[in-house]
Amino acid sequence: MRIYLFIAVIACAFTWLLTPLVRHLAIQFGAVGKVRARDVHTIPTPRMGGVGMLAGFVAAIVFASRLPFISNAFIGNDEAWIVTIGAVLIVALGVLDDIFDLDWMLKLAGQLGVSVFVSWGGIRIVSLPFGSLVTASSSLSAAFTALVLVVSINAVNFVDGLDGLAAGIAGIGGIAFGAYSYMIARHSPSYASIATLIDVALVGVCVGFLLHNWHPAKLFMGDSGSMLLGYLVTCASVIMTGHLDPATLHTSQYVPAIMPVLLPLFVLFLPLLDMILAVVRRLARGQSPMHPDRQHLHHRMLRIGHSVQGAVLILWAWAALFAFGSLLTMFYTWQKVVGLCLCAAAVLVVLTMRPWLVQRVRVNRQLNKPGHHHD
Repeated sequence: MRIYLFIAVIACAFTWLLTPLVRHLAIQFGAVGKVRARDVHTIPTPRMGGVGMLAGFVAAIVFASRLPFISNAFIGNDEAWIVTIGAVLIVALGVLDDIFDLDWMLKLAGQLGVSVFVSWGGIRIVSLPFGSLVTASSSLSAAFTALVLVVSINAVNFVDGLDGLAAGIAGIGGIAFGAYSYMIARHSPSYASIATLIDVALVGVCVGFLLHNWHPAKLFMGDSGSMLLGYLVTCASVIMTGHLDPATLHTSQYVPAIMPVLLPLFVLFLPLLDMILAVVRRLARGQSPMHPDRQHLHHRMLRIGHSVQGAVLILWAWAALFAFGSLLTMFYTWQKVVGLCLCAAAVLVVLTMRPWLVQRVRVNRQLNKPGHHHD
């Protein structure tokens, strides 16, 4: 565990130290986000923060490959290097978008190309824990994995609308899935796990970037950063879940066989929900699925009266509820977990709606004041 914490610190330190340099480069290259109608920020802000995040991730992987404990996981296994090459490619695509604002079809094609490269490189879902369901062929497996990667990359991209929001949600997901993959790896001959390594490096990267990205942000992660986060979260999930055989898991009797699939979905629940709602909303209006608007979850939070920081913290709390709530099924019966999650959800609903409720109370008091005339 201490080695994983060390790797997270390495990723955090490199990201934090290099992000100011990336900000300078973003200004030099013209990767500065103009204030658009749908944006929350009011002054032009540099983008391209994904470059600093990538530097932190690569540094963590290189350090890990040299450490005695984790280096064993690199022997005869190229997964970490394939994920790293894919990360470089997805950030390169994001940088082009941050500078030139690529057409969404071109960007989607690039995402698909990187995803296919990674899945053909060996990062693919081989089996799913639904009885004996196994993918029919390597081609089908690669295609399915590429599709999952593209969806996840865009889900995190959709939710990246407030300072610190995407980095926080991805970091929370990394902690939850990293804890799960670490616990599963403890039952293997070697505790070393590439999935856990990617997750802890992801968490470090998110923390290092958040130190520059908290409102008011000095730098935006841009598409280079949001696509990287979605990519890394999913790669770790695919590496962990794609090769699990539920019959071989020596875990608690309360762990459902479907957990390897359930947890990644809950980790990305908020981004996926936001993306699905956006696509349905835009298609219903006859618009492109990628047509921008101000109807995302974070926009709605601001409209009911939350500050940027308040909205981000509450959305982080919802993300943590889904991610860690599913993780609790490893230790407690599902009845206890559901009860606990419902109580937490009730508190979060009140916190989410609090500005609207306060406003309603004020309006009612004003209407009921003596001498107030109702028209």
